[in-house]
Amino acid sequence: MSNIIEVNIPDIGADDEVDVIEILVSEGDTIEVEQSLITVESDKASMEIPSSHAGVVKSIKVKLGDKVKEGSLVLELEAAEQAAPAAQPKAETTADEPVAASKDDAKGEAQPPAAAPQTPVSESVQTVHVPDIGDAADVDVIEVMVAVGDTIDVDQSLITLETDKASMEVPSSHAGVVTAINVKVGDKVSQGSAILEVRTAAAPAAANQQPAVSQPAASQPAAAPAPAPTARAESAPATVPGVANRVSPTAAYADSEVALRNLPHASPSVRKFARELGVDLEKVHGSGNKGRITADDVRGFVKQALAGGAAPITAAGTAAQVGGLDVLAWPKVDFSKFGPVETQALSRIKKISGANLHRNWVMIPHVTNNDLADITSLEAFRKQINEEGKKEGVRMTMLAFLIKAVVAALKKFPEFNASLDGDNLVLKQYYNVGFAADTPNGLVVPVIRDADKKGVLEIARETGELAAAARDGKLSAAQMQGGCFTISSLGGIGGTDFTPIINAPEVAILGVSRSSIQPVWDGKEFEPRLMLPLSLSYDHRVIDGAAAARFNAFLASTLADFRRIIL
Repeated sequence: MSNIIEVNIPDIGADDEVDVIEILVSEGDTIEVEQSLITVESDKASMEIPSSHAGVVKSIKVKLGDKVKEGSLVLELEAAEQAAPAAQPKAETTADEPVAASKDDAKGEAQPPAAAPQTPVSESVQTVHVPDIGDAADVDVIEVMVAVGDTIDVDQSLITLETDKASMEVPSSHAGVVTAINVKVGDKVSQGSAILEVRTAAAPAAANQQPAVSQPAASQPAAAPAPAPTARAESAPATVPGVANRVSPTAAYADSEVALRNLPHASPSVRKFARELGVDLEKVHGSGNKGRITADDVRGFVKQALAGGAAPITAAGTAAQVGGLDVLAWPKVDFSKFGPVETQALSRIKKISGANLHRNWVMIPHVTNNDLADITSLEAFRKQINEEGKKEGVRMTMLAFLIKAVVAALKKFPEFNASLDGDNLVLKQYYNVGFAADTPNGLVVPVIRDADKKGVLEIARETGELAAAARDGKLSAAQMQGGCFTISSLGGIGGTDFTPIINAPEVAILGVSRSSIQPVWDGKEFEPRLMLPLSLSYDHRVIDGAAAARFNAFLASTLADFRRIIL
């Protein structure tokens, strides 16, 4: 007995039609509840549409490029009574074992041992919660990686969370069978939020060992590949229950033709990130669970493509392309052959900021304008204020003056206080200025909010407090959000000029190097003046060279005569 079930687009929170950019299943696939069927994309985001029912795909009603909305028909399923037992092998740890099980069924070889121990000797239901994720709260759930009925292991990734600064996978604290999922894509969670419920068994090993009875059948190489050509000839692609149309490293999918048919296993955010960088995910090796492609995999692929050089040589001796560029593969060097070495893992901050900086450098057309500001009078005034405020503990920094001067420049040149949103420029009516703070674990960017409403003394006090919190690792995510413009000051270290990388989605950043006494011609003679180098990097899609030069010149004149700040 079977019946046809229509699967439609659920409420996706969008009134307009969205584009179908990926179809994740094929006709004949056996799918489960909540398994992703298609990926759709709006102007703001991409998302996977899950199945509301389990069964076998009878017909697909959409194609790439179609526009759909809530209620649109995605596909038709044939729900059979025997569909539930067929999905049981999904609990296994490798994709090739379920394939072997399905072949045994086709031959009529029963597997009673797998069905017998359905109730463990003793069991309990455990709730898995969101662990300590730092100071982040109300973090978005962007991916749910398991489904009800899945057998999961300790430390297996369950969901993916994303903040403005990073994405992270949340692992399971227990092993067992998922009985309920308490979150969905789009939910906001914090530390302690319930993710799902797991039925744990006192003797889970016995249950997990049941497929071992059928392993001899799985190890019969002669029988496994044989049906593959017939399946392709009949346009009925081979599938793995629960892993339909995903790239699988198993022997059953060693045939390159089959492997190329399957779509890469990656989350919507990773697929969008790859599209923005022009990366073909079919060429990226996934390091995540079950070959899942992560954002780090994409970044590594791009780094290899941008390594430089000529095209790599293939086994046939011909040149090959990497990421569309004729470059050599990244060199594999055993550094220990030349002397003692030590391997040190990058800090979490460096991993996150490094990835963001790399994306910004690749995606934004940077141009840098260099200028000099005469801060002789301003430096004398700063020292005077600090001398007068010694008893009160007042410490005025040049950064505080810079932030106040930048606000004045942003008001005069509003396109610098903006962000690109597709073909639109979002002009902000507030002035939040970030500054790069050097910490033992890497650079972070605290933000001074509403800098236009604060005096220089208040800004100096706040930058000192934020910098101290950053060094102690106590800076919250909220204190690094909402910036409009960033200042990166290396004046306390050295250097003459540099090219700072824009902190997206901002469109400009100011680099400040060490000031020095230089001879300046006043029309009659050379005078020793304290000159401050200014390096303004800007997004050339938004700002042209003349506007950048005017911005830097205005900033320099304001710093030279700070009375202009009141004009």
